[in-house]
Amino acid sequence: MKMKITIILLFGVLFIFFWILIQYNKLIRMKNSVNNAFSGMDVQLKKRYDLIPNLVSVVKQYMLHEKNLLTKVTELRSQAIDGGINNEEKVALDNQISGTMKSIMISVESYPNLKSSESFMNLHRNLTEVEAQISAARRAYNATVNDFNNGVEMFPSCIIANCLNFKSKNFFEIPEFEQKNVSFDNSF
Repeated sequence: MKMKITIILLFGVLFIFFWILIQYNKLIRMKNSVNNAFSGMDVQLKKRYDLIPNLVSVVKQYMLHEKNLLTKVTELRSQAIDGGINNEEKVALDNQISGTMKSIMISVESYPNLKSSESFMNLHRNLTEVEAQISAARRAYNATVNDFNNGVEMFPSCIIANCLNFKSKNFFEIPEFEQKNVSFDNSF
């Protein structure tokens, strides 16, 4: 009888050990997936940052009126590539850049010569492609964050997550001001 109880306890302890090990590995895998997804988004943002000086250079020739816009996007790009900012700050900075880039593209509508310029068209095509890739990377990031947050918040894996001090991650969300339609006043 003592032997049966010992065997049952041993299997119980082994079961709990392997359950903890499986939950731990699952959470670590999800955390690494979030980091990988953010890294993918970061690569796409870097592509955008590399295109910005070219865009500013081409557009600057035509858009003397929008010098403040061009200066702002250049400053934001400098902040982004200087480093030293955490992921949340990088997301906020990207939101600001997105809004400024949208304003520049809307301003371009007032310059027919610019719109027909071959270098601008090529640059615009590249920028559109990068923006699509950034959008896809954001979706991938949010999907992995969702999986991670489920693992951190749902029972029973939340027990292990709390022991490891894992916290829910923030989704990449578009700020409210960017959700509104951009209006452009043609009266210069």
